[in-house]
Amino acid sequence: MEATTVHFATAARTLGREARTRGLVVPGFRCPPRIVGADRSIRRFDGGVTVAVRVKGRPWVAVLADMIEGLVVANQLTPPLADRLRGEMWLALGFTCDALPTDRPSQVA
Repeated sequence: MEATTVHFATAARTLGREARTRGLVVPGFRCPPRIVGADRSIRRFDGGVTVAVRVKGRPWVAVLADMIEGLVVANQLTPPLADRLRGEMWLALGFTCDALPTDRPSQVA
């Protein structure tokens, strides 16, 4: 699915709400980045952070991944907190992951 600005705005509201509930900095999200050719940029200024993401012509999951990573960077998180937040944000956006099967075939040497 290709990203649209309507989807982008909805995702930005969801990520902002989730970040606020965790006491994190909520960056402003905008599109597109001012830097020509960039998929994502982050700008810090007194009192806040702006995450700009290119939406046009990109897969929706790539746009979401850039938005989530922007949230992690804006809050200067490091593992394991950064990893946990990424997973929680994907869940908040409605994505799930099935566990790997437990009966995986053994590798042939």
